[in-house]
Amino acid sequence: MPRKTDNGRRPIRLASVVGARPQFIKAAAISRAVERHNASPKNQMIEDILIHTGQHYDNALSGVFFEELRLPVPRFNLGVGSGPQGLQTARMLMRLETVLRRDPPDAVLVHGDTNSTLAGALAAAKLGLPLAHAEAGLRSRNKTMPEEINRILADRLSDWLFCPTTAAVRNLAGEGLRKNVRLVGDVMYDVFLTHRKEAKGRSRILKTLDLQPRRYALATVHRQENTDDPAKLADIILSLGRVAQGRFPVVFPLHPRTRRAMRGIASSVWASPGLLLVDPLPYFDMLALLDGARLVLTDSGGLQKEAAFAGVPCVTLRRETEWTETVRAGRNRLAGTAPARVAAAVSRALRDGRLPPLRLYGRGDAADRIVRILAREIGAH
Repeated sequence: MPRKTDNGRRPIRLASVVGARPQFIKAAAISRAVERHNASPKNQMIEDILIHTGQHYDNALSGVFFEELRLPVPRFNLGVGSGPQGLQTARMLMRLETVLRRDPPDAVLVHGDTNSTLAGALAAAKLGLPLAHAEAGLRSRNKTMPEEINRILADRLSDWLFCPTTAAVRNLAGEGLRKNVRLVGDVMYDVFLTHRKEAKGRSRILKTLDLQPRRYALATVHRQENTDDPAKLADIILSLGRVAQGRFPVVFPLHPRTRRAMRGIASSVWASPGLLLVDPLPYFDMLALLDGARLVLTDSGGLQKEAAFAGVPCVTLRRETEWTETVRAGRNRLAGTAPARVAAAVSRALRDGRLPPLRLYGRGDAADRIVRILAREIGAH
């Protein structure tokens, strides 16, 4: 049994389910907020139980983030690995149920929109455990995206819905979800503000790649809708190559899924000398690259948002986004994958130049607010 705290109350047991790079970043913010909460003797202690599903198992996408962000070693690593979505989610659900049934926490916290999010939400709901969803209420309106299905189901099952933006709150209200909806800000914004200066000081990535600030673009591609469609992926890489040939180098960290998919594309498509293909990068290197970039091209929801944090213009290689406020504010241009559309969006984004950071994501205290709410409301029961 957990030890009692000095004030005689046993700790609140909070199980955080993570499995992918963005979730490790968010979990780091929650972990620090728990430490700050526990530092006060008047607060009921929180036991932070980290459960890693193993969805991202490559060290470049997992272990290095735990080291850099000083995340505690996960209490449980389920080792699920990759595989077809249904099989992967089923394995996660099976192993999560075993862990959560053995020693039930007071609440389960899930982040974002991955298969780990869905599995954590389903496991908590089936076991009757209170569930909190951080980054609730996001909608792209594209139900062909697995992430959209994961978001909707996690929100429907959650007892607490922690929203990063007012747009997310409105989305939930439009679906009839108003109870326990809290506008807290964005946890990734907390981490960005905390580590931006540190990343500039510690990272040597610009020197390693021989890059000058504001004289390169940063690109990422990992969405299944793009990587699993050879024609779309070829169009994207062709577009990145044209930017690299016509304007400035494009740094392109390759997600393992993208690297595998590129094997089916003729090397002449991705052999542009200005297209710098690199392995997945640690968080500080990515943050330093983002901060110095002239432009971002991505299909990642997280990087769209981080570009807005940094004031870097973004071209999104999709036809829709869950971060709709970035488009409305003129910080993000939806281009899809057709080379002509990407080229036009790049030209417009470059005319915009650097922009003031988009301040719609809270005050950098989202994790503290989440922890305070959960401590108050779980501790009251």
